[in-house]
Amino acid sequence: MTRKVLIVGETRDGSLRNVSFEAVAAGKTVAEGGEVVGVLIGENVSALALELVQYGADRVVVVEDEKLSQYTSDGFTQALLAVLEQEKPEGLVLGHTSLGKDLSPRIAAKLASGLISDATAIEVAGGNVVFTRPIYSGKAFEKKIVTDGLVFATVRPNNIAPLTKDESRTGEVASLAVEIKDLRAIIKEVVRKASEGVDLSEAKVVISGGRGVKSEAGFEPLKELAKVLGGAVGASRGACDADYCDYSLQIGQTGKVVTPDLYIACGISGAIQHLAGMSNSKVIVAINKDPEANIFKVADYGIVGDLFEVVPLLTEEFKKLKVHS
Repeated sequence: MTRKVLIVGETRDGSLRNVSFEAVAAGKTVAEGGEVVGVLIGENVSALALELVQYGADRVVVVEDEKLSQYTSDGFTQALLAVLEQEKPEGLVLGHTSLGKDLSPRIAAKLASGLISDATAIEVAGGNVVFTRPIYSGKAFEKKIVTDGLVFATVRPNNIAPLTKDESRTGEVASLAVEIKDLRAIIKEVVRKASEGVDLSEAKVVISGGRGVKSEAGFEPLKELAKVLGGAVGASRGACDADYCDYSLQIGQTGKVVTPDLYIACGISGAIQHLAGMSNSKVIVAINKDPEANIFKVADYGIVGDLFEVVPLLTEEFKKLKVHS
């Protein structure tokens, strides 16, 4: 069954986030040969529309307004509902990001629609689009299908591979005028506490520290390794509670969920709450002085040793590899 599917492109600092391209790929699967329409909402975002087309969208609808320069629930809900009313799609896909987790249930409630959240895989089987999503903090997975109405889902970053960018692709880019009104919240200022560089939720490599880093200064070797590998730095809740770093770096059940290609856990014991946020990483390396630490049970590779000795050695070896590559 072919469908028209809308995908919401998400922007940050004037660029499209990688999860936008993953949503396009997911939309292609849901559409089953139908049309995939990108949606961009914001201020001065029309210049980004072509990139969505190059990653697989057939055309793009843009809603621009100065009131949409920063994300607000009311503003983006009004804009997306207007696009949905115009396009009347059979499917809708967003990234399972902070924005997507806030916006998608609001849209589902307005449309009286079901919602499959945090999908990690999508396939077509037996005439149905089958979504796989984790449950019980990642200890099990369930498969879901939509039997009636809008096929509405959010996809977890770093799980669905984007299509190859094709710079020769072209598609229509249309603007939709929407009156954004009665905003109950207005963003006056954005104060960033997250570290600069690679977005933690989309990073392919994450170097994470726990209580074993001992201090704020203890994160410096981890930052150096992350810089060499082009990755991001994360932390356990224990490290955040001890004021070694900001809570924006927290990974776990009450923090961010990450699924990088490589996750290096440094001085992290492996509490179940932390494992819920990183256990689906493709390759897990654990560095801990305690050979009985729980983190070794989920690790693909384990190093029993002092992280302050091991991490600098790893950094130097990776630097040598980069020089010779």
